[in-house]
Amino acid sequence: MIYETIEDFAEALPPMSALAGLDFGDKTIGVAISDRLGTAATPLETIKRKKFTLDSARLLEIIANRELNGILLGLPRNMDGSEGPRCQKTRAFARNLSRITELPIGFWDERLSTVAAERALLEADTSRKRRAELIDNVAASYILQGALDRLRHLKTT
Repeated sequence: MIYETIEDFAEALPPMSALAGLDFGDKTIGVAISDRLGTAATPLETIKRKKFTLDSARLLEIIANRELNGILLGLPRNMDGSEGPRCQKTRAFARNLSRITELPIGFWDERLSTVAAERALLEADTSRKRRAELIDNVAASYILQGALDRLRHLKTT
């Protein structure tokens, strides 16, 4: 099921849930995962997109192998908060994914996550080639970490 707000997504999660964070793009899907305590997001891999059935099969394989309990997709809003074509593609991907998994699916505003990931990789003195390989899953970890921080805050209030 798809949840529009992080609060509704949080209510749908079982306790001690490990999550997948996705940076969905036209050519790749960056994947990050969290620990069961919901404290840290770790970049995992970048899936080269082919077609939905192959992409989703790889995602479901990761989810099963890592025993993940939810999926958070970065929602690429415009800087003014409006939604454009990229948001529509992300929402369509979420709808298709919800047809093949019972896991809760949520969205997290991903504005500037790729910029932050790029900056972190530059600060780590990562080569241009290596940055291109890592940028999507590092961006996914920024998306997931932001959501984890918010989820942790919701638990304490």
